[in-house]
Amino acid sequence: MTGGPKDGEPEEFLHSPFIRKQGNIYKPNNKDMDNESLNEKTMEDVHTKEIDLVNRDPRHVNDDVVKVDFEDVIAEPPGTYSFDGVWKASFTTFTVTKYWCYRLLTALVGIPLALVWGIFFAILSFIHIWAVVPCIKSYLIEIHCVSRVYSICVHTFCDPLFEAMGKCFSNVRIRTTKEI
Repeated sequence: MTGGPKDGEPEEFLHSPFIRKQGNIYKPNNKDMDNESLNEKTMEDVHTKEIDLVNRDPRHVNDDVVKVDFEDVIAEPPGTYSFDGVWKASFTTFTVTKYWCYRLLTALVGIPLALVWGIFFAILSFIHIWAVVPCIKSYLIEIHCVSRVYSICVHTFCDPLFEAMGKCFSNVRIRTTKEI
């Protein structure tokens, strides 16, 4: 332990057990974090995640709602066919119009609606976390006290009454006969 580091050996420092050699103090298991990865991790926003640009409905929310194709809307029964060119042009017109109108509407209205829905669900989450759950917990705590008092009252007043009525009616016999 005397002297400096030998040639070619990295310099080692003695640390107290309370000082970490490397890593984030909030994530003590990340011991292999160097300065570059630490900077990358601090620059990363924790509220964003990678999105899948290929499968945009991974939870199948809209499977049964908006799957509308040309064949679902326009169909010609046998014997009443239009010209093949008209049918092809109608298919192309329908498909392209639906595609570009959807893209135009999402470009114009999608971001404002995403903002509105983001605010709505933020308010909903806030109300749920800070109002609904505490009210329910408070109610459950209070109802527990009420249920104990109610249970004591039932056992004190109703149990003897019903037990006495049971003993009184225990000797009653009912006999049914069928008349012919």
